[in-house]
Amino acid sequence: MASSKSDRPVLSEDESRDRDSSESMDAYSQAVMAAADIVGPSVVKVDAGGTGSGFIFTPDGLILTNSHVIAPPSRRGRFGAAGHAPPIGVTLPDGRDLVADLVGDDPHTDLAVLRVSARDLIAAPFGDSSTLRPGQLVIAIGNPFGFQHTVTAGIVSALGRSLRARTVRLMENLIQTDAALNPGNSGGPLVTGRGQVVGVNTAVILGGQGIAFAVPINTARYVVSALLRDGRVRRSHLGVAGQDTVIPRLLVRLHQLSHDRGVTITAVSEGTAAAEAQLRPGDLIVEFAGEPVRGVDDLHRLLTEERIGELVQLKIVRRGELRRVLVTPCEVS
Repeated sequence: MASSKSDRPVLSEDESRDRDSSESMDAYSQAVMAAADIVGPSVVKVDAGGTGSGFIFTPDGLILTNSHVIAPPSRRGRFGAAGHAPPIGVTLPDGRDLVADLVGDDPHTDLAVLRVSARDLIAAPFGDSSTLRPGQLVIAIGNPFGFQHTVTAGIVSALGRSLRARTVRLMENLIQTDAALNPGNSGGPLVTGRGQVVGVNTAVILGGQGIAFAVPINTARYVVSALLRDGRVRRSHLGVAGQDTVIPRLLVRLHQLSHDRGVTITAVSEGTAAAEAQLRPGDLIVEFAGEPVRGVDDLHRLLTEERIGELVQLKIVRRGELRRVLVTPCEVS
C-alpha cells in the first residue's frame, strides 16, 4: 500500500537547514572537482632557479607562465658560455621532465610563453575574463612551495585592480581573488567553475590574508599573440624620465586644465624622440594625443605599439606658458 504524504517523516527546521547546507556544499565541491579535472592535466611545474607554475594552452606544447617565474633573481645574470640562460625545466602532470624553450616574455604584464616538445599533451581551455563578476567562484591550481597540483578555491573579490610590476610600470585591470595562493602558485591558472581559464595567477600581498591577483586571460591573449609574432610586446617611448607633479591652482585656472596633476620631466635622453622635439627638464606634460596625463602611469598606458612612429601632439607647461609640441615616439629597444 502506497504511503501518503502524512506518512513521510517531517524534518525539523534545523534538520532541513543542515540538509540544504549539505546539498549546497556538494554542489560547490562538484564544481571545484570538475574544474580541477578539466584543467589539472594541463598544469605544469616550472623550474628556473626557483619553482613556479604554468599551464599548457595548445596541444603542440605552448605553456603560459609568469615572466618572474622564468627570470627570478637567482637566475638573472647566470649565462653559459654560449650566452644563453640555464635551461628551464618543466614537469608534466604525469611526471615527465622536459626542457622548455623560451618563446618570449613581457615583464610589464608579468607573462611569458614557453614551448615543450612531447606527446599526449592536454590544453587548458580559455574563458572570457570580461564576463567575471565579484563573488564568482574561481579555482587556482599550481605548485605552492613545490607541492604539485595543489587546488584552492575562493571567489573573485574585485575587478580592475592595479599593481606595480617589477619593471615599475603599472599592471592594470587585474583580478583580485581570495583563493589561497603561495610562492610557487605564480604562473598557474585561475579557473571558473566551468573549467575555463580566466586568469594567470601572478602575485600575493605578503602578510595579507586572502588577497591575491591574476592577470586576466583576455590580456594574456593579446600578449601571447605578440610574443608568438615578435618574441616580445612592442611599446613606444619618448626618452624622458619624469615624476608625478601637482599643478598649481593658478596654472590650472589660467590654462583651463581639466586636472591638477601632470608629469614633470626630470631628464631627457640624447638621440630620443623627446630630444628631437626639444623637450627639456622642467617641462610639465599635461596632455598626450588629446588624452589627459595625470601621472607617469598615464604616459605608460598611452605609449602603445600603435604610437611607434606616429606624430603625436603633447601639451606641456613651460615656465608657466602652455605650449603644444609635436613628437614622434620611438620603439622601446
